Amino acid sequence: MLKLGRRLLNVGEEERIHVLCETSNCLPDPFQIFAKCTIGNKGLRIRDTGKMAVTITKHSPPGTYAEGVRIVLDPEKTRKYPKLHAWYMNTAKPSHEEVIEELKIAGEDVLSYQLVRVQVPHKEKKFVMICEGCGEAFIKRGEENLCIDCVNRSDV
Repeated sequence: MLKLGRRLLNVGEEERIHVLCETSNCLPDPFQIFAKCTIGNKGLRIRDTGKMAVTITKHSPPGTYAEGVRIVLDPEKTRKYPKLHAWYMNTAKPSHEEVIEELKIAGEDVLSYQLVRVQVPHKEKKFVMICEGCGEAFIKRGEENLCIDCVNRSDV
């Protein structure tokens, strides 16, 4: 998926990309390892819809639109690769090694994609303050001067 996305977007290996994974299972891992997109550096987001799909976008300034591609592991296309398909559809439990081997053979043959444009959100300024409840530093996200833990404790 990463190689296909980079090729379709004409993005070099050293250029920064942003990734939205639609599952928290397995799919985010290669993007963290090979593309250096992590949750911490804001290069990786996860919106867990349970789909084996990813949207890759070029790094673009906040407030603009980024060119991107949404790539899906296509169940119709995986049918040609029985072990991969069985693993994907959860109808059998082939070994991890067997699935990876078939995936390597299949390559991009099992992927479908569509080009997209994604609005790049404005970067919000962080306000760090000391919680009036517990005395620990936290990033303020609302009107409360309490961290989320203290807010939740006071609601009980």
